[in-house]
Amino acid sequence: MGNPGPLRAAMLDMQSQWSSIRAAAKHGPLQSLTDRELNLSEQPLTIYPHALQRRVRAWVRFGPESIRVDAKLIRSTPLAAGIEFRCENDRYRCWVWGNAVTVDDVGTSA
Repeated sequence: MGNPGPLRAAMLDMQSQWSSIRAAAKHGPLQSLTDRELNLSEQPLTIYPHALQRRVRAWVRFGPESIRVDAKLIRSTPLAAGIEFRCENDRYRCWVWGNAVTVDDVGTSA
């Protein structure tokens, strides 16, 4: 049978991640840092224009269930990252602690 081509492999990875997101979402709503944790009244906030948004891998929680997703870094503070990720036609946004995120070395646009 052989190895799938790079596009086919990417599609299989994406479908696998969507399946993981759907399964995790059954355990509860997407969790995000609270206003108190973000402390935006005292912490500087950076909002990245589309051209500067980076691809990242991030740990997120749906209820008590944690999974790692491919996401875009859309905003940040010195301690937290605002991310966006998709599952089919659904778009999710949340705040996570900065150490829950690793930058993807592939490129800057997601």
